[in-house]
This record gives sequence, C-alpha cells and structure tokens, in this order.
Amino acid sequence: MEDKTVDYSKKRLVHTPEGVRDIYGKEYANKENIQKLFEEKLHCYGYQNIQTPTFEFFDVFSKEIGTIASKELYKFFDKEGNTLVLRPDFTPSIARCAAKYFMDETIPLRFCYSGNNFINNNNLQGKLKETTQMGAELIGDASAEADAEMIAMLVEALLNVGLQEFQISIGQIDYFKGLCAYAQLDSETELALREFISNRNDFGAHELLTGKNIAEPLIQTLLSVNSLFGGVDILDKALAYANNPRSQKAIERLKQIYELLLIYGVAEYISFDLAMVSKYNYYTGVIFNAYTYQTGSAIAKGGRYDNLLEKFGKPAPATGFVVIIDDLVTALTRQGLCPVFENKNILLVYSCDIKTAIAKAHKYRTEGYFAVLTKMENVQEAYLRFANENNFSKVIFLDS
Repeated sequence: MEDKTVDYSKKRLVHTPEGVRDIYGKEYANKENIQKLFEEKLHCYGYQNIQTPTFEFFDVFSKEIGTIASKELYKFFDKEGNTLVLRPDFTPSIARCAAKYFMDETIPLRFCYSGNNFINNNNLQGKLKETTQMGAELIGDASAEADAEMIAMLVEALLNVGLQEFQISIGQIDYFKGLCAYAQLDSETELALREFISNRNDFGAHELLTGKNIAEPLIQTLLSVNSLFGGVDILDKALAYANNPRSQKAIERLKQIYELLLIYGVAEYISFDLAMVSKYNYYTGVIFNAYTYQTGSAIAKGGRYDNLLEKFGKPAPATGFVVIIDDLVTALTRQGLCPVFENKNILLVYSCDIKTAIAKAHKYRTEGYFAVLTKMENVQEAYLRFANENNFSKVIFLDS
C-alpha cells in the first residue's frame, strides 16, 4: 500500500504567517505601476525621496511620541540589548531623520517615501500586518497653504492612478480639544470620550460625561460633534457650538483651507467631519482621511503634527499624509479601474541554433523589451499558458 504520510514540517515551510502574503506576476506589476503613478504627482510638487530604516530604536515609537500602542509593535533585541521595533509608522522616522540632518534648516522641507510597515494587529481584525505605504511630509511650514497643498496633492495623486469616486474627509483635532478643555475634562476622560465619539456612541459618551458631573448643556455641546459632518456649510454650524477661542480658531482654519482648495480646483472631493479623531496622538490640528468604494477603511490618512519634531530636538511645524498602497490597489481592482500599463515582458522560445536565438534576444532587449530566452522543450500551448500566468505580454517562437 502506498504511504501517504504528510510531512507537515515541510508543508509549513511554504506557508506565510497570518497577516502577510506573497505578491508576484501580474498582481505585483499592477501594484508597482500604481505606486509609480502615485509617486509622479508627489515629485511634480517637488517632494524628494527619503529612505529610513525598516527598524528603529523602540523610543522612536514610544507612548510619549504618540504613535502605535506598544502591544501592536514587533519588538526584538540587538546584541547590545537595545530594544528595537519594526517600523509601524513612517512619520516618526522621518521626523527623527529631519531633526538629525536638518537641525538648523529654516526653509520648509518636502519629503516623500515608500516602503513596508509592520503592525501586529489582532488576527480577528482581518487586516494585513505588513503593508506597503507611500506618503509625503512637509516640514517647517505652519500655514494653511501647507495644509491645502497636502490635501490637493493627495487628490491629484489619487486621480492620477485612475480613482474616480472618492472623498477626502477633513477634521480638526483642535476643535474637539477646545471643547474638552472648556468643559475641564481630564486627559483620561478626554481619551475615553474620543473613543465613544470615534464609534459614534452617543449613549456611552453621555453616560461617561454624566458620571463626571458635567453639566447637561456642556454635554450636548461635546456630543454635537457627531452631527457635524457633510459639506462646507457645516463649518458655520460648528462655529455656533464653538464656546472657546481654540475651537473658533480651528473652524476659521478649516474655512481658510477650503478657500485654497477651491483655488486648487479639488473642492468637489472634499467633505468635513468634526467628530474625526485619530489613534495617532501626535496630530495637533487638521486631520483628513480618504475614502472610496470597495474598501472597509480609509485608503489614506494624514494631518498636521506641529509638536512631534520637538520631541527629537527640532521644534518645527509639519503636515503630511500616507496612502496604504495595498488598500488602494484593492479598491482600483474591485472598481475595475486599474490603470493600463505597457507590459514589455516577452517570452522567446527557440528551436533554432543558440547563436541565432541570442542575437534575436539581444535585438529585442536593445529595443527596450524585457526578453526571456528559453529552449523549446514542450508543446506551444504550455508556453502560452506559462506566459499568461506569469506576466508576459506575448510569446515569440524562434524557429529559424
């Protein structure tokens, strides 16, 4: 009888851990093309590429910095006993880099980047633990013009990859923080309230604030943020609830930005959401998310972080965004909008002499094709199938 015993140790070797995946062939080529088109717009605005390490010291992403929670970091030790982490978020890395190499620079810096990041999500969330991200950072400019440039550039980059229907939803951290400060909420209560607001849980928020003996009129003002979403007209409504200078200034800033986005010609893609909060605590003002169909969460996130660089020794305002390339590719694929790109991969199958085959392969390569040369040892249908499955645009049979 045939022994059908399965060697599970070998079977395990060909699988990936939960939350990571292999990408190859047409799928990878499509992803690369989308990244290239997105990056084109960043370069058009004068943003220059920067590369930071895949892993950094733990302190770069610590609780004090305001990034990912420690339990979601991939941590390990080097030979000297230092705690290192795989990069979960690009912004602190770039802030550290700017502080190190541009400490005395007073002219605004424009950086763009791409690479993979790593977050140890719960398996039940169904999210990838390793994702490819691309983004931009504008350091040293505190103006509304800088915020508008960042948002307009994101809109143009999304259009450049072929996305047609999407919205950039803009919020303002200072608006909510101003309301909390006026109500004299302690940091723990504010954090809990942010969680309820983020989940649109008015009942939980009301119960929390009632338990803190907050007056009912103040509770209603705090809960009003959940109704403040939509077009630009909601900014006047928000101003009516703004019972303090900090919140009022935040709304005026949003109005400034909207006027600039009208000039950029991208206002049709803009909406506002004053209940928007972020799990990144380093954001200080305007924040924004990009949404489209066929994805369960935002495909891009960004905002202003004026206090982050100071933690690395360089006081400087900054703003930026990141797009999750994997989610963008998913959205474009499901919407049938993946941009067409020229596939120059060709498969040369030869049954002629090797000298002739090499000469013809060389000719194709000098013409800009990416030519694979392989000897004819199978039926033609096998090579046609192989080409179709492995991202070749065509098969050329060389028989003389």
